[in-house]
Amino acid sequence: MKNNNIRDIDILCVGEVLVDFIGHQTGVLINNTRDYHRYLGGSPANVAMNSARLGLESALVATVGDDGFGEYIFERLSGVGVNTNHIKTISDKPTSVIFVSKTDSTPDFIPFRKADSYILEDQISTDLLLKTNIYHTTCFALSKNPAQTTILKKAEEAFSLGCKLSIDVNYAKKLWHSKEEALQVIKSYCKFNPLVKISEDDMLRLFEQKLPHEDIFDFFHSEGVDTVCLTLGSKGVKLSQKGKAVVKLPAIQIDVVQDATGAGDAFWSGFLFAYIKEKPIEKCLEVALQLAALKLQNVGRLPDNINILSELL
Repeated sequence: MKNNNIRDIDILCVGEVLVDFIGHQTGVLINNTRDYHRYLGGSPANVAMNSARLGLESALVATVGDDGFGEYIFERLSGVGVNTNHIKTISDKPTSVIFVSKTDSTPDFIPFRKADSYILEDQISTDLLLKTNIYHTTCFALSKNPAQTTILKKAEEAFSLGCKLSIDVNYAKKLWHSKEEALQVIKSYCKFNPLVKISEDDMLRLFEQKLPHEDIFDFFHSEGVDTVCLTLGSKGVKLSQKGKAVVKLPAIQIDVVQDATGAGDAFWSGFLFAYIKEKPIEKCLEVALQLAALKLQNVGRLPDNINILSELL
């Protein structure tokens, strides 16, 4: 269903905003990491920030504690132009933090989750959804209540109001009560035909076995998803659209990988940016790969000049 309202919010990101402490020592697990540097993190927050810096109107729905980390988060988001009107501050729980190893592959992490999962329905009004083009969330955000219930209920409303939905299925076992619950929640969200971003690592953790890529695509297509994007790290990306041939593109070669944290978010930000600009799917993938390559060459945030990607369109 298409809605005739002016959708002046390009991307509404719903989910966790955190403080990431990324290890300073490269290529070691947390047990051998001696010190950490502070960065703003959380996959939806990363996508919101990247999108704003690409020139899109992005808003973040999230919850932080009434503390110094919460203040830092507001300052950083506002500094790049993210709409923070729908971020709630609560006084009885601190801002969530995560300790992350510095690596060129999927990082090791220890989450200390407090405020981030307290996303409530009053943060996402019908009026907000009427102004939204893409409603985006993550598996991380869906892993804990009350955020899980809120996000699913509002996803259904967003779908009925004509928003396009999106999800990063960044499944991590340690965040969920059980794999069965995770699969049930993922399937519930897939009913609304979101754009789905998954990685090979995510799928290995979710299905607990290395499945052929066709089987992974078939799983999501059978749950009602038309477009599934599977990232393969240094091997590039595959995208499957229901009823069409699979598109495969190679990764952009990088001499030295500085930090893989946030590379998937950079990829998906680039994809959604081109998608909103109504570019062909291969162009969406090209822009996504460019932004991911840029992220891999920088620790923490992306560099300041990412708006040059607009020229790729």
